[in-house]
Amino acid sequence: MTEPDLADLDAFAAVARQRSFRRAAALRGVSASTLSEAVRRLETRLGVRLLNRTTRSVTPTEAGTRLMERLAPALGEISSAIDAVNDFRDNPTGTLKLNVPVAVTRLILPPILEGFLKTHPGITLEITADDSFIDVLAAGFDAGIRYDERLDQDMIAVPIGPRVQRFAAALAPAYAALHGRPQHPKDLLGHACIRHRFASGVVHPWEFTRDAETIQVTPTGPLTASTADLEISAAVAGLGIIYSFEEWLAPALTDGTLEPVLEDWWQNFSGPFLYYASRRQMPTPLRAFIDFIKGPAKGE
Repeated sequence: MTEPDLADLDAFAAVARQRSFRRAAALRGVSASTLSEAVRRLETRLGVRLLNRTTRSVTPTEAGTRLMERLAPALGEISSAIDAVNDFRDNPTGTLKLNVPVAVTRLILPPILEGFLKTHPGITLEITADDSFIDVLAAGFDAGIRYDERLDQDMIAVPIGPRVQRFAAALAPAYAALHGRPQHPKDLLGHACIRHRFASGVVHPWEFTRDAETIQVTPTGPLTASTADLEISAAVAGLGIIYSFEEWLAPALTDGTLEPVLEDWWQNFSGPFLYYASRRQMPTPLRAFIDFIKGPAKGE
């Protein structure tokens, strides 16, 4: 039996982790057919089926599970050994894969990434926007960005971006002229409101805080969407009241197409964190990114 190719072993591990050729291919920037061919080639060389494939799922066989148990640590060691060479470079190289919420890709990352990539031209960033909370290592990412209420206690967290953010409520002047302005959060129950649905399917109630009082309301309205641009456009069109990241609404608030409402009740919350599982064998691109956001005036 000829020795299997390391690239084929790596392809198998990627598919086994994701339980999907399509997801593994998307993360690796290759086609699903390329990964499928690599796995078939590996199975032929080993003379055993490693993955059970159906139209709905991909699961490791018993042999595939055994191979994955021994292979994953070995591939990790190989990656760490290769990455260790980076420590001897004046300019580190490699790929940094981050999983971040959609809002962070719009509001937090752009100015940080511009400075980081100019400082480290040898590093390639791969950003996946995802509002669900996942096991970043199992999914093939080096790190993730989330807000503190979504972080597991065993994760190492590094602040990134502004340390305080705020939700803002707003409406279009045309809406106010027709329906008036709420004076208290509970008044929202009598207004048309524009809701946001997260990728998980959850539509959260709106929470407002003033002094020591916190109020939750679950308003209704003509639109529930999963994209902020559509929600803001609907609010500007006068279809209802919106409650979202203040930074997201800032352009419309500045140009007057939206007006603030219930400002005394806008709720503050802590900014996001970059998180990862362990400092051991940290990839050089990730170490460079952490050093950059920790630096003076970086990520603020």
